Amino acid sequence: MTRSLNVAIVVSELPYPPTAGNRIRSLHLALRLARRHKITFMAHRNEEAEEATRFLGNHGITTILVDRALPVISGPGFYARLLGNLASPLPYSVASHSSRALREAVQSVSTEQRIDLWQAEATALIDTLVDLDGVPKVIIAHNVESLIWERYAETEPNRLKCWYIRQQWRKFERFERRAFAAATRVVAVSEPDATLIRDRFGGWAVDVVDNGIDRRYFEAVRPNPDPATILFLGSLNWRPNVDAIGLLVEKIFPAVRAAEPAARLQIVGRKPSPALIQRAREVPGVELHADVPDVRPFLAKSTVMVVPLRIGGGSRLKILEALAAGLPVISTRVGAEGLELVPGVNYIAADEPEQMTEALVASIRDPRPARAMAERTRGFVLERYDWDTLADRLERVWFDCLECSSPRFVEVGPSRGEAADRAHGTAAEKLIGDLR
Repeated sequence: MTRSLNVAIVVSELPYPPTAGNRIRSLHLALRLARRHKITFMAHRNEEAEEATRFLGNHGITTILVDRALPVISGPGFYARLLGNLASPLPYSVASHSSRALREAVQSVSTEQRIDLWQAEATALIDTLVDLDGVPKVIIAHNVESLIWERYAETEPNRLKCWYIRQQWRKFERFERRAFAAATRVVAVSEPDATLIRDRFGGWAVDVVDNGIDRRYFEAVRPNPDPATILFLGSLNWRPNVDAIGLLVEKIFPAVRAAEPAARLQIVGRKPSPALIQRAREVPGVELHADVPDVRPFLAKSTVMVVPLRIGGGSRLKILEALAAGLPVISTRVGAEGLELVPGVNYIAADEPEQMTEALVASIRDPRPARAMAERTRGFVLERYDWDTLADRLERVWFDCLECSSPRFVEVGPSRGEAADRAHGTAAEKLIGDLR
């Protein structure tokens, strides 16, 4: 009989409602593992915390909340914090999520309970666990953040913004090297990310637990597409998606519409900015649906899903969800990376805007080839990426961690930048407090 573990998971915000990729992943894995283990989520309180606490409690999951709101990512205060971050050795997203309240809550729980394993549900949260000695620590690396910032730099035309982005990129490389070394195990969401963590950061205690789908949830979708309806799905406040939507709305979709005047673009996702809401109103044929409770009706009614990502890491749940629902996908290779999908077999690859325009027009004029491709792929995705199987895989990682109660490898000799980071550790912590 499998031993029941007491696992504490530190996360920025509770993963409910499941309105973003990281939330969907955290929630589905936790719900399945809570059937066999005691799971406690520790998180900052937000406006959804009470609803989330009730939902998780109904599934046997305990929550511990700390009263510290995460900084908003808009307005003058946001830009002031970005400017202030130039003086910090930490990347902005790490500094902004750093929380003394969460660290103190972790310490309190560690003295009051016997926790078998601690899990940081993002690389940036490893600082909450560094003072816990002799207890296995797992990092869930939803992305290799330095790779994303590297790609930001490659696609940013503004020289000043590009300079700032390169600063963040370098900070993330230093931070991730130390963060991965501090963990007993690192869990990547794709084999390419795991390889990058091993090769670039010297990590060898790395496992892969893919992103997935709820088989029963998407298996119930019956495709009934409206002609010429294109779907974009994703978190609308995540910068790679914002970049993709800009390319789609400004260049790709107008060209599609010129060739097929009946074409419609539906943008579906959470937390769109006022600028995106206004832009969607201005472009003929574009509809924006924010914070919808269920994406399945949009998957069923669309002709094709488009993923024009130029920036990214990890893997895209939205592609898995589309294919699990039988919806054809046209994506860049960056968009589809990390998934066991073959271009031309499982999805239509189009890396340039002109290629994507041609593929969309072709799918509208004759949807049968793309639909047949999606239908062939549907069974594979439902079987290969089912959360039940992936939860079993994460459980095996947990038990493997119990065999070694300290990090499997130690930090390599510091570079000049890393030595400076440590020398300024106290000042950085004070600065982070000032920036809150």
